[in-house]
Amino acid sequence: MKMNAFYAQSGGVTAVINASACGVIETARAHRDRIGKVFAGRNGIIGALTEDLIDTSRESRSAIAALRHTPAGAFGSCRYKLKGLDEGRAQYERLIEVFRAHRIGYFFYNGGGDSADTCLKVSQLSKTMGYPLTAIHVPKTVDNDLPITDNCPGFGSVAKYIAISTMEASFDVASMARTSTKVFVLEVMGRHAGWIAAAGALASTRDNPLPIIVLFPEVTFDEDRFLAAVKKKVEQFGYVSVVVSEGVRNADGAFLAEAGSRDAFGHSQLGGVAPVIAGIVKNALGYKYHWAVADYLQRAARHVASQTDVDQAYAVGKAAVEMALKGRNAVMPAITRTSDAPYRWKITEAELSRVANVEKKMPRRFISRDGFGITPGCRAYLEPLIRGEAYPPYRGGLPRYVSLKNVAVAKKLDTAFSL
Repeated sequence: MKMNAFYAQSGGVTAVINASACGVIETARAHRDRIGKVFAGRNGIIGALTEDLIDTSRESRSAIAALRHTPAGAFGSCRYKLKGLDEGRAQYERLIEVFRAHRIGYFFYNGGGDSADTCLKVSQLSKTMGYPLTAIHVPKTVDNDLPITDNCPGFGSVAKYIAISTMEASFDVASMARTSTKVFVLEVMGRHAGWIAAAGALASTRDNPLPIIVLFPEVTFDEDRFLAAVKKKVEQFGYVSVVVSEGVRNADGAFLAEAGSRDAFGHSQLGGVAPVIAGIVKNALGYKYHWAVADYLQRAARHVASQTDVDQAYAVGKAAVEMALKGRNAVMPAITRTSDAPYRWKITEAELSRVANVEKKMPRRFISRDGFGITPGCRAYLEPLIRGEAYPPYRGGLPRYVSLKNVAVAKKLDTAFSL
């Protein structure tokens, strides 16, 4: 009997997560003989718990295709972490109840490490409850911190945005440094892993060597060494750009920008490290500075997305459906690099038991000896991921992004669920 599919987006969205959604939906539509409709969760997994489902079959072929060049989460995402199987069994049983009511036999969860954990638990519970459900995790995270996969869809476009922004800002500062700003500080995402910060170093090329200092979460912040590096760069070039990860910590292990609160996943809420770094420079060296926080801009910038990233995001969505149809369960499509020069990659399979709750940080061999830059090996890893321009169509000077109708599926359960 033909079963329906459920797709949901989780956590922070990216410039290309909708390309994965496009891959899932288009591939499922190509297999109508085996998959019925694709229902999306409105606002992620919350949509499944509250039985707030979206009927993607009500969207035209062109609208679904336009997801490939539209940023953010077309169906809404959420930061809502399901508890462990024992503690939160009622949540998982509710998911199965909703899936049973809507004849859902395929579960595609598009997110990061926490989503991989949820997908694994849903797969485990479906077995114990005797409900046939194929659960596939679709990888996504700008932090690039999932294991097994060479890189994560969403990261390449953020890396491209940060590299370009660092380059352009450095040119700007260089032109004003004689009488004005000498230090520019750019804060980027990356709580525990410095992959995004590392991308800032790509701005300095052989043709245009730029003075850039990178502060990684993996390297303990040493104020004296940092100030010495800033002073040296300014004396040599007249200015310096500092790319700092939000997760930089001091010798005591505390975030430099600890805000004292926590988000829905239990992670420390960070309050902004750029002004902290800028203040340290001003107080010790007296240099005039400017700082900026890339924040949502870095992950929403579809207008400057990497073609590599778009292609890979679509590929993992497509592969997720194909794996499900082959009877695979509790797995994730992973990107495997087969060659650096020329850059080549393929999709392989990773067991969720090896992915869930594992965080991949920057290896020390990718960080320069002084701790303030990247090595040639890191550059060779990063450069292919930002290659290619995947501009969206434009009209009137602005990108033509799509907003879906997101028609609700009629509810079948009498009981409501409290989050």
